[in-house]
Amino acid sequence: MSKNYLLIYSEQLATNIELMCQSIKAPSNTLFQIRKSSSSVYANIHEANYGQSKADMLSKFEIALKECSETEGWLQLLFNTNGIDEETYKNHRNLCGRIRRMLISSCKTIKEQK
Repeated sequence: MSKNYLLIYSEQLATNIELMCQSIKAPSNTLFQIRKSSSSVYANIHEANYGQSKADMLSKFEIALKECSETEGWLQLLFNTNGIDEETYKNHRNLCGRIRRMLISSCKTIKEQK
């Protein structure tokens, strides 16, 4: 069975964000929001693998795409307010970008198959 890199990367993102949140000082609302959005990326991608239809799968991927964008926004805010350093910001942002590109491609493929 081939590896599901989208699922692997989204799990990595959610795990990395959780560990980051445990190690930094930032407003609790910001940490809550970035935890929520990053874990939603993973949860929706995981659910999409068991979608009831292509439309259901597409819907889950599109939600994950929005949540991935939101996670990037929270990372930007944390970086701008010195909550995280540049290396941490770039590493997490790059992983979000990789996931985002994979989701865009997956959504496009599903739409073409409909």
